[in-house]
Amino acid sequence: MEQTIQDIVKWLRKTVEEAHVKGLVVGISGGIDSAVVAYLIKRAFPEQSLGVIMPIKSNPTDMEHAKMVIEDCGISGMTIDLTSSHQTMYGTIREAIQKKNEYNEMAERLADANLRARLRMSTLYTVATNYNYLVVGTDNLSEWYTGYFTKYGDGGVDLLPIVDFTKKEIYQMAEALNIPRPILEKQPSADLWEGQTDEEEMGTTYDKIDAFIKGEEVSESDRILIEKMHQRTEHKRQMAKQFKKNS
Repeated sequence: MEQTIQDIVKWLRKTVEEAHVKGLVVGISGGIDSAVVAYLIKRAFPEQSLGVIMPIKSNPTDMEHAKMVIEDCGISGMTIDLTSSHQTMYGTIREAIQKKNEYNEMAERLADANLRARLRMSTLYTVATNYNYLVVGTDNLSEWYTGYFTKYGDGGVDLLPIVDFTKKEIYQMAEALNIPRPILEKQPSADLWEGQTDEEEMGTTYDKIDAFIKGEEVSESDRILIEKMHQRTEHKRQMAKQFKKNS
């Protein structure tokens, strides 16, 4: 795993050099994936890496863990509280739809969660422009395969250093990077709403997703669920469809 970490660090440095930028920025949520990426970019660019904490009515424990990541790995950090910005933006959008009497309450939670992810990514790109950095994504293979990310939110980044690694491999990488135990031992959550956890929302576990991806045997119900998630979210893994004249 140490060799893998060194390979990723080399790749990060090469990517930055080829892009003619100065460094890298990542959003830090307090979860394991963003922690791993923060430690990686700090290794690659000790003086030109930045971790941004972006609370939106966030779980206080997650924010404590995010600060722990910044302090433990020594990356430069900043906090940008987006709570009021999110409330204003979502409230304005909801009011406009309600005026047309077309507001879909069933879609409210998902729309709200996706707006959080996209607002955070817009923030990262604004920060990145200031520093002439690239925005680094935190999606792993298990999330990428199932589409468990927000299109043009956490999925809208410049580079994905851990997208070829399953969740189990991310934990192994985290161990090798000496990430603090509280982050290693917590339940994975995208902090999209109060009490939300990844596995509960997906309806299966990362262990089962990892096993399926590796071609190992899983239950028929899990196989069907994972395949459906993959098929339903194929559009997220593709560039925008383009009309071709004379086609």
